Amino acid sequence: MTRRISWALLAILVLAQICYPLTTGATRAGLTVATVVLGWLLSVGHALLSRGPRVAAALVAVATGGGFAIEAIGVATGVPFGSYDYSGELGPKLAGVPLIIPLAWTWMAWPAWLAAVRLTGGSASRAGGGGATAGRGGSWTGRGGSSAGLWVRRIALATVGLAAWDLFLDPQMVAEGYWVWRDATPALPGLPGIPVSNYLGWLLFAVLMMSALRPLAGPAAEHTDRRDHPMVALYLWTYFSSILAHAVFLDLPASALWGAAGMSVTAVPLAVTLLRARRARDTRREDHQPHRPGVDATR
Repeated sequence: MTRRISWALLAILVLAQICYPLTTGATRAGLTVATVVLGWLLSVGHALLSRGPRVAAALVAVATGGGFAIEAIGVATGVPFGSYDYSGELGPKLAGVPLIIPLAWTWMAWPAWLAAVRLTGGSASRAGGGGATAGRGGSWTGRGGSSAGLWVRRIALATVGLAAWDLFLDPQMVAEGYWVWRDATPALPGLPGIPVSNYLGWLLFAVLMMSALRPLAGPAAEHTDRRDHPMVALYLWTYFSSILAHAVFLDLPASALWGAAGMSVTAVPLAVTLLRARRARDTRREDHQPHRPGVDATR
């Protein structure tokens, strides 16, 4: 049930994102709002159905509540992102922040966290699930070392996995006029109009968010299994589709390159890990197939 609902919501979300380059003006703004709401429902709904109310509540508290708080502080003081203002195109505001903005933090925080868990050995074999074991292609960073080292690697991957998304998001939203920076210097090469302080602010808040999520969510957030496939697909879809959209459809080649480089820290190892796990499963399946005399004599 969890996977069917999550796959259905993901399919609707993908369709909405495919339609984005085909729209303009108010229609595009409305589609942006709808996409963010769908993303929030997908991530929070998945957390609730797969791990229960504690994990979902922790995600909402840390990402939605924390996201609103940091945005409100940012709009009022310029800390930690820099000085900026939102336009009125993204719907109702509270304290100068469109209400959908903290939903966007939540939308990508959960798949980024699960990707980091998957990469640091939190596979189904440790949780008693039915996925591939971490020891056979299931972990990128390995399972050795202290629990403190594991925690640091997991937080680092989740932080970069979320914060690097803004290398796609901010240039796209600024190009649409959804928010504007009062002082956009210094900026990354090829990304004028957005100060470097914005990306540093994302890193800061992302590391605080990911550090708080695990203690609040409890041990259920330490493992991944087959139920999380839609979230993994969401993360990889976001990565590869954003590269394509920025490079081809949105005329934002610089953000395509910056985003591809930034999110690759998490996305590429994740894709490689999944391919290795799939090959390991195929190999085990072949090893357990019965040999037929005569037909399989050469095997």
